[in-house]
Amino acid sequence: MRSANLLNDFAFKYVFGEDCKEANDALKSLLTVFLKRKVNHVVVKNSEMVKDYTKMKSPRLDLLVEFDDQTTVDLEMQLRQTKDNLLNRFNYYLARLHGSQDMEGKSYSQLKETIVMVFFNLIIADDDDICSLYTMRKYSGIPLVKDEKEDRMKLMTIEMPKVDLNKPLEDMNEQEKMIYYFLNCHKGLDDSKIKVMIESDGMIQMLEKRVETISDDRWKKIIEDFQKLHENEERIELQHELEEAQRQMKEARKDKEEARKDKEEARKDKEEARKEKEEAHKEKEEARKAILEADKKVKQMVCKMYEDGFTLEQISAYCSLNVDEIELLTKS
Repeated sequence: MRSANLLNDFAFKYVFGEDCKEANDALKSLLTVFLKRKVNHVVVKNSEMVKDYTKMKSPRLDLLVEFDDQTTVDLEMQLRQTKDNLLNRFNYYLARLHGSQDMEGKSYSQLKETIVMVFFNLIIADDDDICSLYTMRKYSGIPLVKDEKEDRMKLMTIEMPKVDLNKPLEDMNEQEKMIYYFLNCHKGLDDSKIKVMIESDGMIQMLEKRVETISDDRWKKIIEDFQKLHENEERIELQHELEEAQRQMKEARKDKEEARKDKEEARKDKEEARKEKEEAHKEKEEARKAILEADKKVKQMVCKMYEDGFTLEQISAYCSLNVDEIELLTKS
């Protein structure tokens, strides 16, 4: 088997992004197959990254491609086996790419189309679509703009594991064939389907010539070193994700503790309110008893004065009660 593997970012960019006719033709074929539009002319805006591979400190090698109509495509091979934050990352790349256009003194109608196109070596959507195009739409599915040509921000995902590798070659479409080649080109002629494609498919023949340029031993260490960079960055990213998860857990524990304290305070407030209500009820009952006791004493005093020969008028003047009230008390 060969050392070249198009799932490796460096190999992918070298095959499609080197500043030469063969790489440019391979790139035009790739974009034609997956964007389903005729591509006559493209320019790799960051092809110098391929030339300076010996100085690379980071394994992120996206291909920044510009069409003759100034459509810009950010093309990436994504190796990571986890979905965490990937789509957020590529949405950010798309927004950054779209916003990088120089619009000073121009109308927004002059904004050019930007596409982030990512080959995933994992499944990210629960459907059978290998190639998916995401645009800005309402929740109901209605597009933001009426004319598709006016929708100038697009994210395209190619989920390579959705290709049925056991499917007969004659039943595969061009996208499936190219993905099959990406996944298995390292096997070379040892793979029967690769062998047939190399012999009969002009597009695959073109890719094979590019892959052969990085299949000898002098490239092996470069690709292995680049893969180590990739693995190291992935370890760092996973560490960052772990630290973020720990931070979120700490925040969640803090929020839970504060919620517990709030609940305890609410319980105490409720208990205090219950006690205050009981106290108010007790005071009300005591006041009612006091009134009854006072009424009883007034009655006793009125009756005693009446028995002692006081007239109703005299009792009224003494007790601040009218004659009718005194008469009622003496008869009850």
